[in-house]
Amino acid sequence: MPLSEEELRLLEQMERALSEEDPKFASTLRGTSLRRSARRRAIAAGACFVAGVALLMTGVVTQLPVVGIVGFLVMLGAGTVALTSLRGQAAAAAAPADPRQAEHPSRFTVIDGGRKSRPRRTRRPSGSSGSFMERMEERWRRRREQNGGF
Repeated sequence: MPLSEEELRLLEQMERALSEEDPKFASTLRGTSLRRSARRRAIAAGACFVAGVALLMTGVVTQLPVVGIVGFLVMLGAGTVALTSLRGQAAAAAAPADPRQAEHPSRFTVIDGGRKSRPRRTRRPSGSSGSFMERMEERWRRRREQNGGF
């Protein structure tokens, strides 16, 4: 369901305020630094993997099993870190474009989480017990109307 003009305007205001208040956090939300850090992590893990292979071979050549075991553990840890960072990059690149973002291009992306959306029920009067989110939305709507849209 597309956002209304008022909701888009409020979202843009919140984005600008966030960017002004905490630019580092805003850049993290944009995802550019996350991809960069994942790439750095994968490269560092590759270097650690090579160091682990060198330790393993040193342990074999010197016949010190402790050095070989440490080398294997370094290789295992580095491989795990490299694979998780590369999977994260691949998942971000392969994710389908969000239709909401196509309608309204923004600097931030929306990450859907939690339960899958279910069909909307009819609204109950504010006095009856609705779901938690319905009550919170109703409170938010009332506050916004009382404060002139803010």
